Amino acid sequence: MKARVHVMLKTGVLDPQGEAVKHALGTLGFTGVEAVRQGKVIELDLTATDRAAAEAEVARMCEKLLANTVIEKYDIEIV
Repeated sequence: MKARVHVMLKTGVLDPQGEAVKHALGTLGFTGVEAVRQGKVIELDLTATDRAAAEAEVARMCEKLLANTVIEKYDIEIV
């Protein structure tokens, strides 16, 4: 079983990397970009066979290590 975790900064948290990407896109001539938010995707190969147990385990991983829950939110996708 595979899990995919999408981690993004929470709304209202400044995103300097996103701003840098937005600026670089403008410099390259892409004028239609109003805002950029940058995040990360983490893929995990799991030995679990129970979907609900796998999702609960990945959520614990996110809470302890994969996401800084003070400033980041995460979504888990079991694939």
